[in-house]
Amino acid sequence: MNDASPQSDVAAATTTSRPQLPAADGSTDPHQWLEDVTGQEALTWVREHNARAEDELDAVADPRDPDGAPLAQTLQHEIREILDAKDKIPGVVLRGQHLYNFWTDADHERGLWRRTTLESYRTDAPEWEVLLDVDALNEAEGEDWVWHGARLLRPTGLADGEPYRHALVDLSHGGSDADVTREFDLETLQFVPESEGGFFRPEAKGSLGWIDVDTVWVCTDFGEGTLTSSGYARQARLWTRGTPLAEAQLVHEVAETDMAVFAAHDSTPGWERDWVIEAHAFYDSTIHVVDREQDPPVLTTLEVPRDLEATAHRDLGIFSPRSDWELDGETYSAGSLVVGDFAGFLDGTAELQVLFEPTGSTSLEDMTITRTTVVLSVLEDVVHRLEVHTRDDDGTWVRRDLYPELQGSIGVAAVDADIDDRIWVTVTGFIEPTTLLLGDLAEVAGGGEPGALETIKSTPARFDAEGLDVSQHFATSDDGTRIPYFEISRTDRVESTTPSPTLLYGYGGFEISLTPGYLGAIGKAWLERGGTYVLANIRGGGEYGPRWHQAALTENRHRAYEDFSSVAKDLVERGVTDRDHLAVRGGSNGGLLTGNMVTQYPELFGAVIIQVPLLDMKRYSHLLAGASWMAEYGDPDTEDWEFLRTFSPYHLLRADAGPSYPPTFLLTSTRDDRVHPGHARKFTAAMESLGADVRSWENTEGGHGGAATNEQAARMNALLYTFLWNTIGA
Repeated sequence: MNDASPQSDVAAATTTSRPQLPAADGSTDPHQWLEDVTGQEALTWVREHNARAEDELDAVADPRDPDGAPLAQTLQHEIREILDAKDKIPGVVLRGQHLYNFWTDADHERGLWRRTTLESYRTDAPEWEVLLDVDALNEAEGEDWVWHGARLLRPTGLADGEPYRHALVDLSHGGSDADVTREFDLETLQFVPESEGGFFRPEAKGSLGWIDVDTVWVCTDFGEGTLTSSGYARQARLWTRGTPLAEAQLVHEVAETDMAVFAAHDSTPGWERDWVIEAHAFYDSTIHVVDREQDPPVLTTLEVPRDLEATAHRDLGIFSPRSDWELDGETYSAGSLVVGDFAGFLDGTAELQVLFEPTGSTSLEDMTITRTTVVLSVLEDVVHRLEVHTRDDDGTWVRRDLYPELQGSIGVAAVDADIDDRIWVTVTGFIEPTTLLLGDLAEVAGGGEPGALETIKSTPARFDAEGLDVSQHFATSDDGTRIPYFEISRTDRVESTTPSPTLLYGYGGFEISLTPGYLGAIGKAWLERGGTYVLANIRGGGEYGPRWHQAALTENRHRAYEDFSSVAKDLVERGVTDRDHLAVRGGSNGGLLTGNMVTQYPELFGAVIIQVPLLDMKRYSHLLAGASWMAEYGDPDTEDWEFLRTFSPYHLLRADAGPSYPPTFLLTSTRDDRVHPGHARKFTAAMESLGADVRSWENTEGGHGGAATNEQAARMNALLYTFLWNTIGA
């Protein structure tokens, strides 16, 4: 290494205990050079830190192995077996006569896109037709493609048996958010070359979506000035086959300061619609219906509040207000679900009806629309229940409970909402493996009973859950708010006087709810070995609807951190664990959460894991997609910095506190083009300069998920759990 390189300065600072911290006002940043994602010096720093972390953690012996095999090696093997299991439930979507699935396992690291029939899928050994082998594609093209999804064009003669043929496939380099779109022929099983008129969208954070066989909506990078400050598309265009992408017809353009523009076509037969959405920020949009019959196309704006989510299915308009919505003398509460005739709403004549209204303990978690029903997934103190709504002949909506016998986390998806009322139902729990069921609600609209649920697939247990118990508790936050959390621990824990190694997980942002789900690798690597796992439902999330999210926005962000620390304190007060045996883990916004645990509550934790995090809240809005999150956190280039600095972990590090910070492990990805890897790099370097107990590991692929393959995911998690067992579990 060149002795004059910046990383030499970091090493020298570490050995001489000379702190290198950013200025409290953000005016100087000694580690900003680490923001050069692929710069030679920065990558040298990354490789050195990866090697250092691996040397440390690979040397930890497995206490359950009589020969003292490396714990990371054992865990990596066990986790990889779970991720590669061939008896997983293949997630499917129905298109015509086929169910489509994307599958990865040990033999297909990058995955297979494949399809089968429902009849075959019901069997223990479905017959799959492979459409695209991504591993083979990478070998043939010398690329590092990661599957990002596909969209199929509904045939005009589908009712007469015409098969699906045209697909748009998204592929990403190494798992980054930016991807390319290539047209794929489902008859020849080949990509359609551009030279033969095939649609191709170059790499960008954008999208391509079908309208008809010769026309697509395209939102992408069209050159200078066509991306927002967050790096997403500003322009929505109509692109006709055979014409250059640059000549696609501009339909709408959003401001550079907006987050992005999105365009989509609803192909429901008889109810075709086109939409253009201006995403100003998360949960802040302007929605337009597009009339493509006019030249140029005409946009009609939905006259609704910008924080209201709206869509349509057939004749039905569906409205989800996130703040109280006043319309024609009526007030529809935040978090409710309101429906009415969509055409009538556009011309001002619709009579709206409320299908769901939240209470202090309930929120609407999800909505699924079938041909004639609306299925609601409701959370009551973070416990799922289902209800189904149908219309009588006079237009009155009727509500009834749906499948009340189901217990656990319940997910619902329409099989094909344009065709019938069948639904996929998934049921899972922390220690209950997932089951996939098929239901039919065709008789419900006429007042009949829903069809009996048919079990289609179920997964075997991945870890030994004997003696484990799931319980829900409530902590009291600093302002008196009740904060629910789930604890998964051994039933004999209450009789033990020994603190349990406990891992506390949280997120607390963007109205994302954390609900029970089968723990799989966590169960194998943590619970089965005697650890306790805790999931906290703190403010900033969506467990109690929009109000729960809005309670921790911008200047109120501290509430999320107070909630999380209150759960930690409650675990100690209840005798579950103590400080030396309590760790926290979080990623992305959850990485900001755990970064604040390091800097604001170091006395509470024996170890901290920070994954793909935001940590520098002074520069976050200037890094990659950061500008799109200012509605969540605030704008650091304004007076907002006065409150942002209070939860910017990078700026909260104290020169006198290095040795008192708990052991910390930061993990990120070079390919993460959503949350810049510089956050994790700079925080690590700053902690090192304080003499803190810190290590970092950066995967060279993986995008925001941190791993592009099962092998990478297994390695990352093996290191993570080895760190935990070597600190709070030692």
